[in-house]
Amino acid sequence: MTMVHHSDEASSPDHLQRKLNNRHLQMIAIGGAIGTGLFMGSGKTISLAGPSILVIYMLIGGMFFFLMRALGELLLANLHYKSFVDMAYDLIGPGAGYYIGWTYWLGWVLVGIADLSAVINYLSFWLPEGTSFSPMQQAMISAGCVLFVLGLNLLTVKLFGEVEFWFALIKILAIIGLIGVGGYMILTHFQAPHGQVVSVSNVWSHGGLFPKGVSGFLAGFQIAVFAFIGVELIGTTAAETKDPEKNLPKAINAIPIRIILFYVLALFVVMSVTPWDHIRADKSPFVELFLNAGIPVSAIIMNLVVLSSVMSSMNSGVFSTSRMLFGLSKDGQAPSALGRLSKRAVPSNGLIFSCIFIMGGAVLQYFVPNTMEAFTLASSLCVILFISVWLLIMACYLRYRKLSPELHAKSTFKMPGGVLMAYVVIAFFLFTLVILALEPDTLKALYVSPLWLVVLGVSYYVFYKPRMKKLVQETFD
Repeated sequence: MTMVHHSDEASSPDHLQRKLNNRHLQMIAIGGAIGTGLFMGSGKTISLAGPSILVIYMLIGGMFFFLMRALGELLLANLHYKSFVDMAYDLIGPGAGYYIGWTYWLGWVLVGIADLSAVINYLSFWLPEGTSFSPMQQAMISAGCVLFVLGLNLLTVKLFGEVEFWFALIKILAIIGLIGVGGYMILTHFQAPHGQVVSVSNVWSHGGLFPKGVSGFLAGFQIAVFAFIGVELIGTTAAETKDPEKNLPKAINAIPIRIILFYVLALFVVMSVTPWDHIRADKSPFVELFLNAGIPVSAIIMNLVVLSSVMSSMNSGVFSTSRMLFGLSKDGQAPSALGRLSKRAVPSNGLIFSCIFIMGGAVLQYFVPNTMEAFTLASSLCVILFISVWLLIMACYLRYRKLSPELHAKSTFKMPGGVLMAYVVIAFFLFTLVILALEPDTLKALYVSPLWLVVLGVSYYVFYKPRMKKLVQETFD
């Protein structure tokens, strides 16, 4: 297996610095696991799938655990890998590196755009009943959010780690608080304003666990998968993580516990308090739970929490896109300007470049003022792109197992199930793509997504390959 060499000298302004410690990495991983898809998207997912959403989250979460174990083994097998770009470039080829890097970049840009829709949705909580933001107001709010996140990321990577630490901590405490309040309501048989007595039986007494049958169960996958986008984020922090051999396994192995706590248990409590058929698709069920509890102050606090969650997601997205561009640039797959670091060792040009495109979300808010429609469109597109990235990560794992059996034998962090489990994960994600074709909302995104392949293909053969050919000729001349 070829070694991808990038110097780790912290003093060099040309290289990323290892400033993220275990505390930061754990919270980045948690922050990635708790995002807009959970807080905003779960309302729509519950309305589509009912209580079967719990099964969906456990199933997807299990697949992601194996995906992350494969990624962890790959990153630790070769610490010269800074991200998926290096990994795909080395194990599959330059075309794969080019695709995974730019696709991951676009995926997070789309996440940022979806997050802007969520911000508008949450801020609408503060408006008088029956009123909404004008398209221009939505666009201005969106632009302000992007500029705020850009400002945070232009400072230092350690500040990014600190901000994500506190964002993630807020989310954790909020979900624990929600579980606590909901648990109290369950134990005391609290009667909600809609007249329903709070009980765990509410989860299955409104049509069973699969009230909408197989079609409803499958319909819940798109936004549920979107909720997991970001779990793989720690794969982009490898170059800036202290002691990765110790800290990466810790972060990855905690994923199942997080899924059970933050997704399954939290949504079980939500549906115990508010029967699934009373949950509105366009509202956050987390905020609604406190309103149903008759605790408006807590509902206000939770609304602020979900707002911070969206900003956390956008913050992570901007961070990861800039690191992808940095890696692509160093491999000659993006303009060299995007690989330049500021005095603070931050890829500032990449940050600005990414934020310019996320600003497209402000334009979307103007032309598609329906926030849920804009959210669904952006999230559907990015789910398709991310699935292709996850599939390539698994393909990298299979190539690694074939090309470097000695590294696998020496690995102290082997993927459970090995090659067989890798094929199971691949089959699952391919199945998820098929499911997306069943829903009209996501089918639109499937129709549009091949355009990205065309753009990448043209740019690869028109710009990248001639550039590489020229560099090779100059090397041998």
